[in-house]
Amino acid sequence: MLSWIFGEVKENIVHLKESDTNSGMLILKNANVKWFLSVNYDYIPESIKVQGQTTFRSIAVDGEEIEFSSGFKDLHTRSYEEILNGHGFGLDDASGSIAIVSQIRNTNPIGLTGDYHPFCEKTK
Repeated sequence: MLSWIFGEVKENIVHLKESDTNSGMLILKNANVKWFLSVNYDYIPESIKVQGQTTFRSIAVDGEEIEFSSGFKDLHTRSYEEILNGHGFGLDDASGSIAIVSQIRNTNPIGLTGDYHPFCEKTK
C-alpha cells in the first residue's frame, strides 16, 4: 500500500530485528516512512490497551495521525477468502511488496541510529 501511495522504494533501512519485533524506514519517492511491526502486546500504547484492544494500527502523514486499529481484526482472513474466490491481486501487483519484505528479511539491522521509529524506545 505504501509504495502505491508514496511511490517506488529508494532505500530500505532496517533498524531493529528481534524475534517479536522489526522496525525500519522506507525512503520512498514521495515520503519517508518509519515503520514498526510487533506481536509484543507490551508495545501497544496504554490508551489502546485500556479500550480492551489487542492490536494497534496507525499512520501519521504530515504530523497528523490516523489510528485505524478497529475494524481490521479479520482483515487477513477476509483477504484470503477473496483470493480463494478469484478476487486476489496478481503477481504484477504483489511483486513490489514481496521484494520489499524479502529485502527486509535479508538485511542486517543497523541498530537504533539515525531516524528510527519512536516505538523502538520501548524495546530497550
